[in-house]
Amino acid sequence: MSKLQLVTYPASVLRKQASAVENVDGELIKMADEMFEIMYENAGIGLAAPQVGLSNQVLVIDVRQDDLPTYVLINPRVIKREGEVEAEEGCLSLPEIFGEVKRAERVQVRYVDQNGEEQTLEAEGLLARAIQHEMDHLNGVLFIDRLGETRRRLLDQQIRALAESSDGKTREDGR
Repeated sequence: MSKLQLVTYPASVLRKQASAVENVDGELIKMADEMFEIMYENAGIGLAAPQVGLSNQVLVIDVRQDDLPTYVLINPRVIKREGEVEAEEGCLSLPEIFGEVKRAERVQVRYVDQNGEEQTLEAEGLLARAIQHEMDHLNGVLFIDRLGETRRRLLDQQIRALAESSDGKTREDGR
């Protein structure tokens, strides 16, 4: 069982710039494994470290498509974007809130893998969307920040209700 816990809006860690990872070691791999566990328990396809209360540049992704593996991306950075597509997104840290978000249709990402090796990944479709969504978390950006003004106003009541219902059940450190 994981020691980490999912944090929800308005936890302050969700609005912070995450720190670069200096060492890929057994502790980091254990954290990534626990993040996958939490992601699966909550039926997600991606999870960033800030969503479990840790301000590290680590994200995990499994878009659950047979032809694609699972990914652990450490210190990821987008080096190329192509196209634009709008689709509905949700977020484990903003339960029951959904909105249409514009993202690049294809991205090329450079990152460090769980073996400490630098990799380059070309992604499109759902995988590209998931990577961009989770990378936003590493920069303190939530998908609701990318919504149009009208849609955001329509969701304001739900967002306020979520913030008010967050009565400290999950600590800031995710434990």
